[in-house]
Amino acid sequence: MKRIAVLGAGAMGGLFGGRLSASGYPVVLVDIDDAHIGAIASRGLHLATDDGDRFIPVQIGRAESLHGEVDFLFVFTKAHHTVSALASVRHLIGADTWAVTLQNGLDAGDRLAQTVSRRRIAIGMTNWPAQLVAPGHVVSHGTGEVRIWSLSSDADPALSEIAAVLTHAGLQCVVDPNVLVAIWEKAAFNAAMNAISAVSGMRVGEMADSPDIRAIAAAVVRETVATARAAGIEADEPRIRAAMEHAYTGHRDHRPSMLQDLAAGRPTEIESINGAISSYARRFGVSVPVIETLAHLVRAMSSIRG
Repeated sequence: MKRIAVLGAGAMGGLFGGRLSASGYPVVLVDIDDAHIGAIASRGLHLATDDGDRFIPVQIGRAESLHGEVDFLFVFTKAHHTVSALASVRHLIGADTWAVTLQNGLDAGDRLAQTVSRRRIAIGMTNWPAQLVAPGHVVSHGTGEVRIWSLSSDADPALSEIAAVLTHAGLQCVVDPNVLVAIWEKAAFNAAMNAISAVSGMRVGEMADSPDIRAIAAAVVRETVATARAAGIEADEPRIRAAMEHAYTGHRDHRPSMLQDLAAGRPTEIESINGAISSYARRFGVSVPVIETLAHLVRAMSSIRG
């Protein structure tokens, strides 16, 4: 059995860690929230999905309390916490450990490479929905998928092992050499949905009902696709628009994570999403005024509320 650590046991980390543990894998969750750690340690992870509502026994703790090298390390921290979080679990990373990032935004693999060899990093994306509703309590309704490939661009048998482990846990993972397309398309989705929600305070359904918001979101997608294609990534605008329509109809009550972070006075992921797209756009001479304006607004609001 592969030994697995999940770094960042919030919504997505809880969903993945819970499903992996329930499928029989030895899993340890790594987090820094004492209330969250205490809730899971005392009663198990409370995971509510379309399959039912259950409490899943799983080991959890702060990094310094955990020992033993792992085979797979799944990274779900916020982008700006990645480097420090990885440093805290360096003692869990062995010569054969593979680190897997399914984080939001662009260039996540490069952040992992500050601690882990590029030849043992899998980058990817997932569109599984999840929300942390209370300490130790994760809710996920609907379905999703995972796509992964190596940061080094080399094929490796470990990628198929990772995909098999996730699929066995019901998380439907495929090995995809073109994963950068999926990563950029998700970044386009988040640059629109997350940033617009953060500055407007709207839930997804409220955005869906506003023609003006829809127009802004469509502009963000166009700018992101233009940037991706300038960078040699064949992102598909209709596919991104279809994903947004699915969210508009199927997740109307959802409060995107950037809105939640802003409301709570936490740092947002604006730099790894809109900020990263803007950086690529400048490099390739692409104009992205809507993306940049949203980034400026989120930064300004963060500085006031932080």
